[in-house]
Amino acid sequence: MAARRFAIIGAGPAGVAAAHDLARRGLPSAVFEQDGQVGGLSRTVVRGGFRFDVGGHRFFTRNAQVEALWRDVLGEDLLRRPRLSRILYRGKLYAYPLRAANVLRNLGPLASAGVLASFAKRRLLPRRPEASFADWVANRFGDRLFSMFFRAYTEKVWGTPCEAISADWAAQRIRALSLGRAALDALGLRRGRRAASLIEEFDYPRLGAGQMYETMMRRAEGMGATLHLRHEVVEVLHDGRAVTHLRVCHAGQSALVPADGVISSMPLTELVLRLRPPAPDAVLAAARSLRHRAILVANLLVRARDVLPDTWVYLHSPEIRAGRLQLPANWSPHLVPDGEMSSLSLEYFAWEGDELWSRPDAELLEMARADLRALGRAAPRRVEDGFVVRCPRAYPVYDAGYRAKVRAIREHLEGLANLVCAGRYGQFRYNNMDHSILTGLLAVRRLLGERVDPWSVNEEAEYHEPQGPPGAGGAVRTGSR
Repeated sequence: MAARRFAIIGAGPAGVAAAHDLARRGLPSAVFEQDGQVGGLSRTVVRGGFRFDVGGHRFFTRNAQVEALWRDVLGEDLLRRPRLSRILYRGKLYAYPLRAANVLRNLGPLASAGVLASFAKRRLLPRRPEASFADWVANRFGDRLFSMFFRAYTEKVWGTPCEAISADWAAQRIRALSLGRAALDALGLRRGRRAASLIEEFDYPRLGAGQMYETMMRRAEGMGATLHLRHEVVEVLHDGRAVTHLRVCHAGQSALVPADGVISSMPLTELVLRLRPPAPDAVLAAARSLRHRAILVANLLVRARDVLPDTWVYLHSPEIRAGRLQLPANWSPHLVPDGEMSSLSLEYFAWEGDELWSRPDAELLEMARADLRALGRAAPRRVEDGFVVRCPRAYPVYDAGYRAKVRAIREHLEGLANLVCAGRYGQFRYNNMDHSILTGLLAVRRLLGERVDPWSVNEEAEYHEPQGPPGAGGAVRTGSR
């Protein structure tokens, strides 16, 4: 019997984990990645020896299989790192999780009393119906806390008024130890057992998040997998029951690749548009109407030993255009090879093709310098180098109606028995890294005939380790962003 031919679309965490798992089972696969390196949103970019992640990616999981895989791949190169994150709001830094003394000192007695009154009002007079993100948060934390610690940051990230964001986005992202609940604890607004503390430490690869997936992929190649960088899957050919071939384009040339089993971690929206024969009009319309938020990361090298002690800072101040500040050396000192220098990453959120996205890199870097001036940190004259990384489809947008659209797409794809979707892109789901990896591992099992469902990962709210304000996306995403 001829060996089965497995193809994996995308070399992010889900795709690389799937290739590694297949190879470990003695089943080689061909991995097609449009970019020039593996890792997807979890890749690490190198500039003059300095290493920058595309956002911050803590390695934290409650899944024993994923934990064992990470430790097996990196061993001692998986470092234990201290966590310090704060919120910048109106020129003041708030410890996160919030602490009573810090909050009261920053707010003052009158503002603190206003928070109390606002919370009490919404407990007595909740917004009804509870349809939007704004409704959900205000009902639980009061309008004042919503305005201070949710609105500006969330609208930076999503480019959408909080009133237009689905309430189930808040329900999914704001866990037992959300920013709001931490604030209520700090201000003495909750009775009973105090929520467990956010993790004070996390695991992180010595040379950046991308080191995990680069090492994992090399191991998979050593066991028979093949990696094809800068290869774009432009068509997914099928006979109505199963995928038969992929049309892959590289350096202006295309080729048909036969496939007996396919794991797709390319954007779900793009997968549908590349089916041949095409999907029904209603399914195509659903795919075209789903949106992704883009991210622009301005990475700067600064002539300074220490800028801030934080791993990251949430920038809630409306006057600052960036949404989050990452400090790579505080994730791992090995990311910064020069002890006289510091590196900074300022994250901006955009719609692909909008005014911000279309700005030249030089203008984006100047904007980052202006934000540093507003931060009052690292005078711009000390910025010695910089570059921009653009990610056009970073965050799936949970707007009104997205669930029905994803459901329509899933139902159509279920007709192709040998196609399994995995990962953040592949499932149009705000997955963390560990979630994405687990979907890749389950996708392998599904292709091998087991009755498992990769779509079941991350459906239960309590799975998450809470990470920060709901727009963060990853910060500081657990096994992630």
